[in-house]
Amino acid sequence: MISNFISGQPIHYQPVSFERQGYQIHLAAIAGEDQKFANHFGLDFDAIKGAYKKNKKGGKIRGGSTITQQTAKNVFFWQGRDWIRKALEAYTSILTEIVWGKKRILTHYANVAEMGEGIYGVEAAAQHYFGKSAKHLSAEQAALIVASLPSPKKTNPNKNTGRIRSKQRWILRQMRNLAGDKQVKELLAN
Repeated sequence: MISNFISGQPIHYQPVSFERQGYQIHLAAIAGEDQKFANHFGLDFDAIKGAYKKNKKGGKIRGGSTITQQTAKNVFFWQGRDWIRKALEAYTSILTEIVWGKKRILTHYANVAEMGEGIYGVEAAAQHYFGKSAKHLSAEQAALIVASLPSPKKTNPNKNTGRIRSKQRWILRQMRNLAGDKQVKELLAN
């Protein structure tokens, strides 16, 4: 947000409470970004190990960050891919889990994640893409917003590309699978 502000780009940002963000966007974020969110303590070592192995082979860089790590990066640190920031992010993620807890982490994640060019948070994204509050998003709309991550400047929920629709369908399947998970249900209950 700061870099967009400094460069003079418009910023659309409307932070809202956990309850006003809505169930669908929370479930879509967990399904699309971090399916172990309800069960880990800030780091997903299996995802980190998988990303390390894939990236070692070359090709497109894959991330292994949890929602907690992404929140720590977005709230406390700078953008980029350097080892110093990653180490600080990992340490801060564990502390954030202890101090904030899951609902507050998910609330901040949903409020600060960039979801389009200069669009920060689910409320601004819901208003921009669908003309409605985040709380009133359908599962399909929430999955479409999350499908634009992690490249929200390149991927637009309003552009009906095969790639974004394919990712949306995958997220919807994961949402159906996670909706019955006891820990996810408890986390997302108001």
